[in-house]
Amino acid sequence: MTQTGEVIRWDAERGFGFIATADGRRHVFFHVRDFRGGAAPGVGLRVGFEEIQVGGKGPRAMDVRPLNPAVTAASPRAAAGGSPGAPRPCATPAHRRHASRTHVGDPPAANGAALARLLMLGWLALLAWGAWSQRLPVWLPLGAVLLNGATYLAYAGDKRAAQSRAWRTPEQTLHLLALLGGWPAAWWAQQRLRHKSRKLAFRQRYWVTVLLHCTALALLAARPAWLPLPGAL
Repeated sequence: MTQTGEVIRWDAERGFGFIATADGRRHVFFHVRDFRGGAAPGVGLRVGFEEIQVGGKGPRAMDVRPLNPAVTAASPRAAAGGSPGAPRPCATPAHRRHASRTHVGDPPAANGAALARLLMLGWLALLAWGAWSQRLPVWLPLGAVLLNGATYLAYAGDKRAAQSRAWRTPEQTLHLLALLGGWPAAWWAQQRLRHKSRKLAFRQRYWVTVLLHCTALALLAARPAWLPLPGAL
């Protein structure tokens, strides 16, 4: 959806800035590669842009075009956020956190979100079909719901502990919950709570648990008819 706003901050060295929407209620991140003006943007520049949501990281402006081209960066200092004689505007803590989470590689995150949601739909369908056909324990769907609730609460508790510097939930516990079947709630917690979503090593191990769990579930559902259900052993 096309929107209009005003550039309220521009960091020429790092090549990103923020646009205040026309109603002034939200600040939208944009990168220099998405700016379509003839000169570097500057604070006060009125722009039109297309807003997208990037993998739970907040809004991002694409195809940013100046509406009043006369307001451009006249110098490196102006490009960074003001006139040569004016002090450079400082980013708010929220802006700095937003900028640190958003980078050139963000757009693929939207594809990752779509893949995760598609995988969840397949997982739910397999659980439902397996329980209906009795190829999986009938209690498994309810157990999965309870486990996912516990997983989300574990992430939320660890997030609060990290903020208050209290006793943390071990990462091995979070991975075990995902491996047992709580991986969908773990993914949603990472996106919505923004917890463990930037730690590459943790994310890699998380996706290994997803692969192991889904493979085990598929093998269990596809087992030969003569093999008894685990609950019947």
